[in-house]
Amino acid sequence: MLDLFDKIQDAKAAIEQVWDRRPRAAIILGTGLGGLVEEIDVEATLEYGDIPHFPGSTATSHRGRLVCGMLQGLPVVAMEGRFHMYEGYPLKQITLPVRLFKALGAELLIVSNACGGLNPYYQSGDIMVIEDHLNLMGDNPLIGVNDDRLGPRFPDMCEPYDQQLIDRVLDVARRENITAYKGVFAAVAGPNLETRAEYRFLRTIGADVVGMSTVPEVIVAVHCGLKVVGLSVITDMCLPDALKPVNVDEIIATAGRAEPNLRKLVRGALNTLAEVRLA
Repeated sequence: MLDLFDKIQDAKAAIEQVWDRRPRAAIILGTGLGGLVEEIDVEATLEYGDIPHFPGSTATSHRGRLVCGMLQGLPVVAMEGRFHMYEGYPLKQITLPVRLFKALGAELLIVSNACGGLNPYYQSGDIMVIEDHLNLMGDNPLIGVNDDRLGPRFPDMCEPYDQQLIDRVLDVARRENITAYKGVFAAVAGPNLETRAEYRFLRTIGADVVGMSTVPEVIVAVHCGLKVVGLSVITDMCLPDALKPVNVDEIIATAGRAEPNLRKLVRGALNTLAEVRLA
């Protein structure tokens, strides 16, 4: 049986057969946010099923394709749709793409997601730049034997999201008159949405938004030495005293309306990468 390192090498070889650039950045596009791909000067695409050891994406609105090309003058790879714990995949498999991006040469990981708003100052359609997170998924992709070729046994998480990039993205938001905050993302396993009591608990322990993704990818990105910027689009409000049933179509529609603003913030992060080599 192949170990994780060998699986990464298999996936890398498959990408390099169709695309010979070294990406500077990798982008993971969340629910309803795949339209950013329209801005990429596409040079190659691979269906997830054609990449060794990649799972298939079964989540609503997730295309299930890896796009390789140029964006803001930089070579990038972008995932049109991610994998989730609630789909039944182990976290090591969910996060294999992040390790692939590192092996291909990426320096920066940009992660986006649709999420529920817990902070009463937020509104649907706003964007939150992730400053920190809470892992409440009940699992961790680093559990098990550590392969020192991939990263250290005990990676430090004092700054999982790069402060320089957070500041730059917020500067772009102010310049473009985009409503954007910085705050804490809580990750839960799903797939059910939370109860009123759970929303109260999450808010009490410091969460500003809640979702079912992102944190496993960020943990692995830190483990393997990638810089990270995280962007959450608030698609519904999760206020316990004003709670109503969630409509998935409405969530996707809200994400779609916010996507033009998300694109501007992603471009701001890429411009930072183009201007300076991140320490």
